[in-house]
Amino acid sequence: MKLTLVNGKGNPETLLAESARAIPPSGIRQFFDIVYSTPDCISLGVGEPDFVTPWRISDTGIFAIKDGYTHYTPNRGLLELRALISADIEKRLGVSYNPDEEVVVTMGVSQGLDIALRSVVNHGDEVIIVEPCYVSYRANINLIGGLAVAVPTYASEGFRIDIDRLIKALSPKTKAILLNYPSNPTGSSIDQATLEAIAKIAIERNLIVFSDEIYSSITYESGHRSIVSIPGMKERTVYLNGFSKSHAMTGWRLGYVAGPKYLVDVLLKIHQYTALCAPSISQYAAIEAMRNAEREVDHMRSEYTRRRNYIVKGFNDAGLPCLSPHGAFYVFPDISPTGLGSEEFALKLLKTGKVAVVPGGVFGECGTSHIRCSFANSMENIRTAIKRIDKFVKTL
Repeated sequence: MKLTLVNGKGNPETLLAESARAIPPSGIRQFFDIVYSTPDCISLGVGEPDFVTPWRISDTGIFAIKDGYTHYTPNRGLLELRALISADIEKRLGVSYNPDEEVVVTMGVSQGLDIALRSVVNHGDEVIIVEPCYVSYRANINLIGGLAVAVPTYASEGFRIDIDRLIKALSPKTKAILLNYPSNPTGSSIDQATLEAIAKIAIERNLIVFSDEIYSSITYESGHRSIVSIPGMKERTVYLNGFSKSHAMTGWRLGYVAGPKYLVDVLLKIHQYTALCAPSISQYAAIEAMRNAEREVDHMRSEYTRRRNYIVKGFNDAGLPCLSPHGAFYVFPDISPTGLGSEEFALKLLKTGKVAVVPGGVFGECGTSHIRCSFANSMENIRTAIKRIDKFVKTL
């Protein structure tokens, strides 16, 4: 290592970890540094529910504080919560997890995925990611010395995973496949035939599958299917879910991991040393969420459906082709008819139209002709935003 001198002494900047220095800042956060300085802006960029956490959930958290339930919980999380999670997975997916050995409550899916990746990926291992995808996936893999290998998907194909493309991306170094469905940013999901094809590959090639299903409760015309339900896949799948999107609990920072005991045992050790346990107050609130908040979840899903239908029609009417998402609360319209790339489009729209969207290029190279728009916003704001976007596009 070359030593650079500062005032005659060694430069401490050279001591920073190479892996951390190499990853770029979040493209989403960089863009929103500009957004926050733009007055009268309508944001379609924030990836969180605009709903307030249902009162019954918040009240339970408040009473947990008042009653003194503010101490550490078991590393795995409260047993009552783990039992509810296990029962919910079995009810929805038909897969049984032992709450004592195969479930860990985490600080959101983000932490769950981080410790899951660290449990599996060695330096030099390759992990398949499906792009466009959530911006942190590649960074998380790179930080632990892994290599993210992208399989692109395209709007012209409905953002479906092409199995031949996936197979070509595999190598002797491939260790795992990371899936997210419904997807952030496209809202697309994975049909049963494709899930079965991926499962076949995972079993034959002896791969782990990380299955991020945080948006599974926000699906529309068709129900949600999970790869973990396919025979032979529970043994090699890390199932990730949580409460942020389904119950409007983003700030509560609570998720969970379910998986085979051999993997969860290793994952738990990392969790113990890096986090100890998820917040106790959030766990008590989540118990109430799982027991009594189904009606509120249904209401939010119904409202998202109404907004989705409006925003999809609005973009198509404005001449920006937009697929109707299967789930989540994002649309990923094609802005190529304007002749602009995603970053240029987003910056000009922000400056002249006062609408904030996320450039699609931050989600992968195949997203450069798209923008991501969240419809987790009021109908009033969405209507105004669509009018401004339509007016902006006409000027081009």
